[in-house]
Amino acid sequence: MNEISTIGLDLAKNVFQLHGVDGSGEVVLRRQLRRGAVERFFAQLPPCVVGMEACGSAHHWARVIGRYGHQVRLMPPAYVNLM
Repeated sequence: MNEISTIGLDLAKNVFQLHGVDGSGEVVLRRQLRRGAVERFFAQLPPCVVGMEACGSAHHWARVIGRYGHQVRLMPPAYVNLM
């Protein structure tokens, strides 16, 4: 598996969606995680950029994920493109 450079994280109530790409933009990860598994996943992952939509719980998750060396970027909802 290629090294993940950027992850897009879609926050939800129970099941979170992850989309990871490598340095060339190739998709290397698509996964669903339950709330309890999110912190464990990012603890095992080498540091990368994590982007997520700014919402009520985003600041909490940014602090949790940032503890493991990841660079977290919060984006305004208008900038998030859902496919």
